[in-house]
Amino acid sequence: MFDSPLSASAYDVLAVDPGVDEESLRRAYRLRLRQTHPDTGGDAAVFIQVQRAWELVGTPDARAAYDRGHGFGAASAPSFAADAPGWRPPRASADTRPRARSYGHPGGWRRERYLDLIREWAGRGVTLGDPYDPALVRTAPHHLRRLLADALAEEATARIVADLGMGYTVWHDVAAAGRDSGSDAKIDHIVLGPSGLYGILSEDFGGPVRVRRGDLIGDGVTGAPVGELVARMRGLARAAGVRFSGAIAVLPDDDVLQAIDEIGKVRGTPVAIVGRSALSTVLRRGITGVRSIGGNEVFDVRTRLQQAVRFA
Repeated sequence: MFDSPLSASAYDVLAVDPGVDEESLRRAYRLRLRQTHPDTGGDAAVFIQVQRAWELVGTPDARAAYDRGHGFGAASAPSFAADAPGWRPPRASADTRPRARSYGHPGGWRRERYLDLIREWAGRGVTLGDPYDPALVRTAPHHLRRLLADALAEEATARIVADLGMGYTVWHDVAAAGRDSGSDAKIDHIVLGPSGLYGILSEDFGGPVRVRRGDLIGDGVTGAPVGELVARMRGLARAAGVRFSGAIAVLPDDDVLQAIDEIGKVRGTPVAIVGRSALSTVLRRGITGVRSIGGNEVFDVRTRLQQAVRFA
């Protein structure tokens, strides 16, 4: 919450200007609590956001830290760049276990597209400083912020699947095969391990999502993300001569109603909607009813995919 390029800022949630004085900020918070309280007809999800926003900016020290981190202060803010530590979850430095075998560049296609378009949006002849500066990102059109949010989501997923261990192989930014093979048609991640072969969609729609008729719906959702993922998986499966065990859509934890939601089959493929923190659990145990694979079968599937995979 509040860390995505698509998220409303704490000030937006409290309906105030970032430069408001402390007393006005406090009055705005109390007003928003009354407006959003479920007992008075408000939305529970928004009520929680209001409380979280106040935690972030309700004291001078917290507000100063928030302003620095989100581009509202005079001091330089952390960047949305891929190597910026401010936007990466902490890692256990003492963990020296072998990591999953990985191919491709997670988030790479969307980052390249974002950089091209943000420079075009800024205008010819304009010297662009940090294209990932939160203050700049906040003013960019929605479609640019969406590209960056999805790149960040893919990178977050990549860090999780890398820690699954040496029994897993992962391909990132895989180009779609067949009819659904436009320049932006891709499978974000493919994960092969003892629990099966999975196609993964990493998304950040900037707010809560729900499931209806086997697909995702919500204010920021366009098209049929799950249906499109399954179609792309089927095309690659035909090209490689393999069979996918299931499809997984990964979303920020705050945007799903439950950590793991196995919604049944879409076009014959088992599908799970998963909060990011639960992804490792699902990939280790598999989707319910999906058989485990191992030994020579894993080797054969990996070989076939290596021969067929092309990157976006």
